[in-house]
Amino acid sequence: MNENTHSFADLIIGQGEQGMRSEEVSNTHGLTQAQRQVVEKLEADPIEHGTDSADTMEHLLASQETLQPTRRGISRRTVMLRLAKLTVVGAAGSSLVLLACSQQPTAPSRSVSTPTLLSVRTTLYIYRGHDPRFMVSAVAWSPDGKRIASGSWDETVQVWDAADGGHVYTYRRHIYSVYTVAWSPDGKRIASGALSPDNTVQVWDAVNGGNVYTYRGHAHDVYAVAWSPDSKHIASASFDGTVQVWDTVYAVTWSPDGKRIASGSFDRTVQVWDAANGGHVYTYNGHSDFVSTVAWSPDGKRIASGGNDGTVQVWMAA
Repeated sequence: MNENTHSFADLIIGQGEQGMRSEEVSNTHGLTQAQRQVVEKLEADPIEHGTDSADTMEHLLASQETLQPTRRGISRRTVMLRLAKLTVVGAAGSSLVLLACSQQPTAPSRSVSTPTLLSVRTTLYIYRGHDPRFMVSAVAWSPDGKRIASGSWDETVQVWDAADGGHVYTYRRHIYSVYTVAWSPDGKRIASGALSPDNTVQVWDAVNGGNVYTYRGHAHDVYAVAWSPDSKHIASASFDGTVQVWDTVYAVTWSPDGKRIASGSFDRTVQVWDAANGGHVYTYNGHSDFVSTVAWSPDGKRIASGGNDGTVQVWMAA
């Protein structure tokens, strides 16, 4: 063998002993006589003895007690396993081309169940209830987050379930494109404003879509509506250049002589107004919930009012 050619044992040990001198390796790996004979056979004729010697080496290693590690932590067992699992793939003169087939141990695979997490920008669902030919111009969440109201230029406001997009109902009282939608803070009503020639703000029951009343104070497109924090007033902005604030009246009626107006409201009151100038006359505070209906007696001396408190109350109007 050429003096510059390392033995197989020196070659493999050298992988774990980088920088160690070859003669130092020879003195430290401590091969037994039988193991050295296998190495010598491989060196003499690797192609003829490679398979038999590898099998012999496996047998020798299996029957031998655990060997002492070398100075740099690589055991004789590891060295011999690497040597025994070498496959000779070619030879030319005194040089050899080798392919190491040793395998590193792998940890057993485990099936780990992890919760499914939704990343940012994940689409939950798409609601397609509006006419696709028209723009959806407004959306508003209910205060409890369970429903969404959407207004469209298809002249409707649609309410649907915020969890799964299921349709709840459609409000169809506007006669032109709906531009703005707002949910009352108490969650009981929805206000919607529309473009010209509609020009109205309509308030309706958030539970069933029934119309409560229609405000017709604007002369042009209604671009925005907003509720007061106590749900008693609505502010509306229009292309007519005005912002109008008005009471959320539920019911209204004229006196028989036409001189006064009585209105019932969500603020639990009935208010009486001067029909000529809009001046406030007085307020009746008998109800414990919103007032849904009011009526004058034929002689104009009394007013009957009904409310969500389940009562009808009759009181002197003059």
